Amino acid sequence: MAGWTLDPAYADLNADFGTLASVFALKGERLTLDLLSEVIRIERNGVRYYVKRYSGAGKGLRRFVGRPRVKAEWQNLMLFRRWGIPTAPIVAYGLERRSGAFLRGAMITRELEQTEDLALLANTGDARLRDRRWVQDVSLQLARSTRAMHDRGFAHNDLKWRNLLVDPQRRLYLIDCPAGAFWRGPFLQRRIVKDLACLDKVAKYQLTRTQRLRFYLQYSGHRKLDSRDKARVRAVLRFFEGRE
Repeated sequence: MAGWTLDPAYADLNADFGTLASVFALKGERLTLDLLSEVIRIERNGVRYYVKRYSGAGKGLRRFVGRPRVKAEWQNLMLFRRWGIPTAPIVAYGLERRSGAFLRGAMITRELEQTEDLALLANTGDARLRDRRWVQDVSLQLARSTRAMHDRGFAHNDLKWRNLLVDPQRRLYLIDCPAGAFWRGPFLQRRIVKDLACLDKVAKYQLTRTQRLRFYLQYSGHRKLDSRDKARVRAVLRFFEGRE
């Protein structure tokens, strides 16, 4: 049984995006490929789209138990929009099962035009990372978006610079969140530390200590660190020790 949804705003692309079968027949520029999935980029009517196709959910019980990764991707992006976190527009999504087992699935997003990921800026030594006002504007948006997730008991689980896009107007977008999930208690606190540590893993080489501290204060909503903040900051700084 297959379930597929195409946003009515893209009805003119029904021939390409109207069914799961037609989506798996699409040809385009392959960007990534692994044992379970691939991402291709295609262009229609001057607009580029990213098509992520899953042909497996993993071995054994993973095909039957739990939420398929592709479903997690589209549901998490929908949560971001509900929470006011800018992200890539979802054009179409769905999956197919056979005898209860995951068979295949896909999600199509529209390109966020004129955006670049923060990892690329770091790797190329982009001058914007030396612009204090630019860093301040982006940092504040990131702090608010991260706090919006964590306050709801949700952790991204892959909050890396490559999954943060910024446009010429300094607007920040969060993308690619298949591993994001809700947690409670100490499990949530561990995931929060991981999210913050993933951000700081690059920030410590690109930003000043003052900028990094300012981000945490923006995230926490505090004017200065309290004892709980200090404990969390220590945990963040230790998180990747011995793994870099």
